[in-house]
Amino acid sequence: MRFYPGCTECLISRVEYESRLCIDDPARVAEIVGACRDLLQRIAAEPLPAPVIASRVHRLAYRLIGNDDPYRLLKRENNMEAMAVCRGVRDDLVTFRDLALASVIANTLDYGSVEHTVTENFVKFFCDEFAAGLTVDNTEAMEALRSRVVYLADNCGEIVFDALFADRLKKTGSHVTFAVRGAPILNDATLEDALALGLDRRVDLLTPTTDGIAELGLNRDLVPPALADALDRATLVIAKGMANYESLSDDRDLPPVAYLMSVKCGPIGADIGIPVGSRVALLRD
Repeated sequence: MRFYPGCTECLISRVEYESRLCIDDPARVAEIVGACRDLLQRIAAEPLPAPVIASRVHRLAYRLIGNDDPYRLLKRENNMEAMAVCRGVRDDLVTFRDLALASVIANTLDYGSVEHTVTENFVKFFCDEFAAGLTVDNTEAMEALRSRVVYLADNCGEIVFDALFADRLKKTGSHVTFAVRGAPILNDATLEDALALGLDRRVDLLTPTTDGIAELGLNRDLVPPALADALDRATLVIAKGMANYESLSDDRDLPPVAYLMSVKCGPIGADIGIPVGSRVALLRD
């Protein structure tokens, strides 16, 4: 997906948010926001996927903030909250669909869209949403393709449920490559977060999506050789979250892609053809 003009204020609001997480000086925050807005105005029309443009803006913001991981404390809190919920529900998550739905619900632990607010009571929210189910449910068709899976993770918090899903895939015969961000960006999961959950012991290959570059979604120009090879050999790509959708939805040189996400903004909803707030397990081949 290309960068929509309406995405500008959403992205700039995230720059302001992450600046305020680290800086208690309104004038300095305004300077950072202004510099990022100037950069965005220069590059927004470039023929690049939206996550590539957003990543360049966030990397500038992080340099100006002087902090390479502004969301570190929020990520830790999200993981702790998700683990508490997971301990209470994991025995009830039995089927492929159960685990896909749980991981989609956990995708709401996301600070990347101004249209979306992270719930203050994830336990109640999870139970209510699990009972409601999926708006789009292609999980049966996905499961039939799970021989060799590349699992593109998204946020902290939800990675707790992604790890459960990866466990189930591995134990039922799938070869699983699990990919996380190559460097901190927003509250997305990195190798540090994945290793803390023991994912290196729970999948066949744990890999970053880049070699140390903070990049949203999947930029195929930056993927390490091991991930590129895994994508070439995959029978199914599980792509978590909106940035991965934005990265891959126009790419025709991929195996079937299972998009698992909560739809949190208008442009994504319009592209798929469903309302904001939908819970999606969408298969495209």
